[in-house]
Amino acid sequence: MKARDESGTGAGAGQEAADTAQAAEAGRKRADAAGALETLGRSSGPASLILSSLAGGPKHGYALTKDIESFAGVRLAPGTLYEALSRLESYGMIEAVESSDRRRPYRLTATGAAALSTYLESQRKVAEVGLSRLAGSWEMT
Repeated sequence: MKARDESGTGAGAGQEAADTAQAAEAGRKRADAAGALETLGRSSGPASLILSSLAGGPKHGYALTKDIESFAGVRLAPGTLYEALSRLESYGMIEAVESSDRRRPYRLTATGAAALSTYLESQRKVAEVGLSRLAGSWEMT
């Protein structure tokens, strides 16, 4: 039997409303983050590389640089790396992890994973169209 609050409604009604509002807010944040990666403009390249690296697990700056260099063949300058980390953290896409030494590792958040997935899917579509059109009208050897 459900308990009733003073208004005569189920005691769980207030909690259900709060849960619904919280779920709506989380969904809005995910949508904002996905759009945010697109709106980073010229920074979306470094951001997508960083998020892709962190999808494999937490890393500090030097480890990020080395990982990105190994899978993308791109070396991010320290200024570019740390500016992108700051922006991604402000958007809630990454978060700092406690460390026992002076290094500051970061990890991907659920918001960052959703944004990266959306971004990479759109980039996949662009790549597929471009490759298809090249195959149809240009002889590629």
